[in-house]
Amino acid sequence: MMIKKAVFPAAGFGTRFLPATKAIPKEMLTLVDKPLIQYTVEEAKNAGLEEVIIITGMGKCAIENHFDSSFELEVLLKERGKHETLGVINEISNLIQFAYTRQKRPLGLGHAILCAKALVGAEPFAVLLGDDIIDSRVPVIGQMMKVFERYPASIVAVQKVPRSKAHLYGIVTGERIAPRIYRVVDLEEKPKKPKSNLAIIGRYILTPEIFDTIERTKPGRGGEIQLTDALRILLKDEPVYAYEFEGERFDAGDKIGFIKANIAFALKRPEFRRELRRYLKELGI
Repeated sequence: MMIKKAVFPAAGFGTRFLPATKAIPKEMLTLVDKPLIQYTVEEAKNAGLEEVIIITGMGKCAIENHFDSSFELEVLLKERGKHETLGVINEISNLIQFAYTRQKRPLGLGHAILCAKALVGAEPFAVLLGDDIIDSRVPVIGQMMKVFERYPASIVAVQKVPRSKAHLYGIVTGERIAPRIYRVVDLEEKPKKPKSNLAIIGRYILTPEIFDTIERTKPGRGGEIQLTDALRILLKDEPVYAYEFEGERFDAGDKIGFIKANIAFALKRPEFRRELRRYLKELGI
């Protein structure tokens, strides 16, 4: 079965970026000149997905406005002859088909995904977390869709991390069955004693059975329903796989990771590269 829909949980408060996120959704913080969420939406579009379902919450209207048409702005740009900028604005509103639903209370990633149940229906779907910005030749979710064709089951993206930091992630223990592919034996959210260094990163392909499983999942750390806990339960009924993706990942949910991502993506842009390199050289970097 083809994967057509992607779920974007975007209801969190973004407390790690306060005070900036007091009035601006974390997902709208800019990476060079585009909001974080646009990078992941473009990843979904470039992978061939057809519909994006964004899970919003209080104070997230800016996300909907960003991907909507802006008649007054478009008229102004046209009148001033800024046709190139107008083209960019039109591309944003025509990127992909959008649907929105709200998570009324911040009860965790698992609960956020459950909010999309009626919009997803009984078909497999993708999940992309905007905190994880991944620079890759082939969109990571597209890489995973290829794996799904071979192993039609739930798949989590993983990355090897230093053992000293493994306790900060959801961790997969698995049996390697093909290059970069593991059959999952166990999953654990932020374990005190990690059994491996395969950390779960914010890209998933999930079967529709995950919804019933989330409904049976008890709240865990912080009173939240964790997706990792739900996948651990799902593992009892059907296989789950892990895929070690190809690409460079930036943790844009962390201030240092966000700064690193801005530098890395700016250096990829011809109009910024020379001046930025000159400035970094002046700093002795």
